[in-house]
Amino acid sequence: MTTIPTEPSPPRAGVGTRDRKRSGTVLWLLARRVHFMAGLLVAPFLAVLALTGLAYAFAPQINDVLYGDKLYVEAETGSPRPLSEQVAAALAVHPDAHVTSVIPAEDADRTTQVVLGGIEGLKQTGSDFSSESLTVYVDPYTAGVNGELVTVANRPPAQVWLREFHGNLHLGDLGRLYSEFVASWLPFIVLGGLVLWLGKRARGRSLRAVLVPSLTAKGRARHRSWHGALGLWLAVGLLGISITGLTWSNYAGGRVDAAITALNGKTPSLSAPEVTPVGGAEPISFDRVVEVARSEGLQGELTLLPPYAADGPFTVKESSDGLPIRKTSVVIDPYTEQITARQGWEDYPLMAKLTSIGVDAHSGTLFGLANQLALALLALGSLALLGLGYRMWWQRRPTRPGRSSPAPVWRNLSVPMLVVVFLAAGALGWAMPVFGVTLVAFVVLDGTVNTVRRRARASSA
Repeated sequence: MTTIPTEPSPPRAGVGTRDRKRSGTVLWLLARRVHFMAGLLVAPFLAVLALTGLAYAFAPQINDVLYGDKLYVEAETGSPRPLSEQVAAALAVHPDAHVTSVIPAEDADRTTQVVLGGIEGLKQTGSDFSSESLTVYVDPYTAGVNGELVTVANRPPAQVWLREFHGNLHLGDLGRLYSEFVASWLPFIVLGGLVLWLGKRARGRSLRAVLVPSLTAKGRARHRSWHGALGLWLAVGLLGISITGLTWSNYAGGRVDAAITALNGKTPSLSAPEVTPVGGAEPISFDRVVEVARSEGLQGELTLLPPYAADGPFTVKESSDGLPIRKTSVVIDPYTEQITARQGWEDYPLMAKLTSIGVDAHSGTLFGLANQLALALLALGSLALLGLGYRMWWQRRPTRPGRSSPAPVWRNLSVPMLVVVFLAAGALGWAMPVFGVTLVAFVVLDGTVNTVRRRARASSA
């Protein structure tokens, strides 16, 4: 139901007034044209997005296979060494670097991650989502260095590569247009498919025929049954993936950020007062920072951000993925061990909570392996929809004898309805610029193709 539907005949008129029948027919024709035309052109890009997203969803498992010697300890023997000693071991390998963060090993078989900055040759972009760091992996039991990797936001190289491939095909901002193109159009393709498929229920089809694909139908009817029922089951997931994907896009994402900011729905930032160094006192150690954070109720994996200067504080954040959601952060005075600022999940505005949950679900980290499997089924289901849609289009393609391309739907619209559609399209085009530009291109292409075919038929006649 998300791609390349056939071009069936309009629904038969039932009981009702002429205006109601005309409105229903126009809605059906509009849904059919959007579902068909947009689906035909979006489908190849959606296939790429589904395949790359499928790979990225299992990035944690890929990391374990490729970098297991760095991420895991060789043997769990004895008690872990002090965290300060582990950090010192990482700095001994790179004495000119400085520590930007430390992620102590939460699981007994994992290494401690010491993230270093100030390394020559690393790409710095000013953004935490694309700036490179050097992560040193230290065995907590021996304080020995297992290895190091260039990471971006704690993502190992393979995960960074897959993320960029999924988002922009490694083409930078230009490449991001492909994913924004799909995310902008997918909701309308899905909704158009729902109108077409659920219209069968309104025309006397049984609920079972709408929800369950036919096992007895033959040929094109069988393909249509599987395409419609499968699309119905996947509709919510496809809409969710599309909407959350738009929040990361260049143009629509900027509109979303502006709207969230206007509604005071941004993720709050944790600010803390400056620290006053105590004469002769030494800052608390990494080990003591962890103890203070745990005493404040922080759970799961922790990320420690050391002071950037003598008058800077320690910041500790809960960084575990999955449920229950843990987002508490505390600021600790490194001389007095006092908590000078605190922020929890309850301090997030509703919009920030929804955004965070959506991003985690889209990435496959909200509810662990089940989330990854759900994304895999969604990706594979989308690929099946593409195959079925193209198969039905091929069976009913306009070039076959006795087939003709349908006329543009705009000819069936009354002037008031045309004005409403135009205003709605303009508003959506402003909110999603890539959608707006490609909508104009689709209308021009649709009209041009139909004009050329109409003239060709007139000439042959």
